[in-house]
Amino acid sequence: MPIKIPDTLPAFSVLESENIFVMGQTRAMQQDIRPLRILIFNLMPLKISTETHLLRVLSNSPLQVEIDLMMTSSHVSKNTPIEHLSAFYKTFNDIKNQKYDGMIITGAPVEQMEFEEVNYWDEMKEVMEWSNKNVTSTFHICWGAQAGLYYHFGIKKHEIGKKLFGVYNHKVNDHHELLMRGFDELFQAPHSRYTTILKEDIEKNSNLRILSESDDAGVYIVMSADRKKIFVTGHSEYDPNTLKEEYVRDIRKGIDIAIPENYFPNNDPSLPPFVTWRSHAHLLYSNWLNYYVYQATPFVLEDI
Repeated sequence: MPIKIPDTLPAFSVLESENIFVMGQTRAMQQDIRPLRILIFNLMPLKISTETHLLRVLSNSPLQVEIDLMMTSSHVSKNTPIEHLSAFYKTFNDIKNQKYDGMIITGAPVEQMEFEEVNYWDEMKEVMEWSNKNVTSTFHICWGAQAGLYYHFGIKKHEIGKKLFGVYNHKVNDHHELLMRGFDELFQAPHSRYTTILKEDIEKNSNLRILSESDDAGVYIVMSADRKKIFVTGHSEYDPNTLKEEYVRDIRKGIDIAIPENYFPNNDPSLPPFVTWRSHAHLLYSNWLNYYVYQATPFVLEDI
C-alpha cells in the first residue's frame, strides 16, 4: 500500500521517480480504508530533505499511511522557504485536539545546548506530554531521542569530546522483541552527534530496555516498558549523500571535522559513499508501523 501525502509536496516527485508507491490526496480519497495517521514533528533545519528521508522509509509497508507535518511555533526555520512551511506545515495549536496512530520526533542541531536553553523547549515538553494520551506510539530520533529520554525518564545526555560521525556496526540485544524482527546479528546505521546517553543510566531505569547498541556508537535503540515510546540515537533514515553533504558544510564553515567513518571507499571523499544501512532502515520503520502502530492502535482514533 502507498504512503499518502499532498500531491504538491516536493518529496512526491522524488519518491515517485524512485518507483516508490506514493499516493496523492486526490486518489487516496477514492479508497474506502482508514489510513494510519502519522504526525512528523520536524525539528531539522533542512525540512524538505528530512521529509523525503522519512517518507521514503515509511513507504515500505503494506499499510496506507497519512502524514501530517508539524513545526514549532516558538522557533521559525530559516533554512526552509516560508512558502513551503505555509503550504504543508501545521503547529501544535492546529493539531492538539486531534489524535494520531503514531508520531515521529526528529533530531535537531541543538544537542550541545542544555535542553532548558533551547528556545522551543517549553513547546517540546508540551508536545511530549500531549503524546502520552493522544498518540499510540512515538518514535524519537537522535536529539529527539535524547530529549524524550530526558523529559519522560530523567536520562541526561553527555558530551563525548568529538563528533560521532559515520556509519557503525550495531548488535541486537533482544531478538524476541518485534521491533528487531528480521534483523541480522550485526547491522549498520549512520550517526552524527556530539553527545550521547550512557548505558548505565538506561539500565538503572526499570521502565526502559536497550534493544540495540554499538561498541563504537554506544546505545542505539531504547524502548519504554509499555512499548509506546521508541528512542533511536542514530539516523537510519539518512539517504546516501546526507553525511557527505554535512561533511562538506562543516568544512566550508571551517569546522575541524574528521572524514565520516566507514563511509567513503578508502576514506576518499571524492568517491561515492557506500550505502550499507538501507535494508536496516526500511525494516526498522516497517516493524514500527506494523507491530507498534497498526497492531496496537484502535480503529476509532478517539479511543486512544
